[in-house]
Amino acid sequence: MTYILSMLLSNIHGLILSEVAVSVRHALLALLSEEPKYGLQLREEFEAHTGEVWPLNVGQVYTTLQRLERDGLVAAVGDGDGEQPEHGPQKAYRITGAGRAELADWLRTVPDLSTPPRDDLVMKILIAVRVPGIDVHEVIQAHRRYLIELMQEWTRLKEDDDGADLSFALVVDSELFRLDSVVRWLDAAEGRLRRAAADGWTPALGTDGARTGVSLPRRRLGARR
Repeated sequence: MTYILSMLLSNIHGLILSEVAVSVRHALLALLSEEPKYGLQLREEFEAHTGEVWPLNVGQVYTTLQRLERDGLVAAVGDGDGEQPEHGPQKAYRITGAGRAELADWLRTVPDLSTPPRDDLVMKILIAVRVPGIDVHEVIQAHRRYLIELMQEWTRLKEDDDGADLSFALVVDSELFRLDSVVRWLDAAEGRLRRAAADGWTPALGTDGARTGVSLPRRRLGARR
């Protein structure tokens, strides 16, 4: 099942509107907040706690641990606590007070979602509208079929799961909602394009500014105060 999920994630990363951003740095801090752990143990627990959906290279674990240690957020077991520090590949780490503060701050900080991500699928549709000889509706249909197939695969995996793995269930729900939102956007985009064409719009007309020669102001998104 882990292999299938990994392949599914590799395929959809270029299609979903907001790619899942897993902070390995803070995930390791969270695991270390429980008790001191070794690098290999951290990798295994990271994969288990994320439903075995995001494979993590052990080299990435140790590289991240070294950076956390450099920043004073973790320390080798024995450093500063009267014990002899361990060395080598089996070096264990513990979280520091600064690390706990960093983790708590990250968990409470709302991510900046005010600017739309530069998404590959959105770019494809915007470009397909302008390319001569390309039927943007065919492009939309091809991507819609693929996304629906992915949703069916995730649904089958969900049905085969006994529900005992809460992390896996949460990840599957997240992907199903994410894929569903992309399909809904494609439906809305196709409807908007058909209405625009019925009103006489063509790619040659472009935006209102292109027709009139007027320079339109750049749109800026953000919370109004």
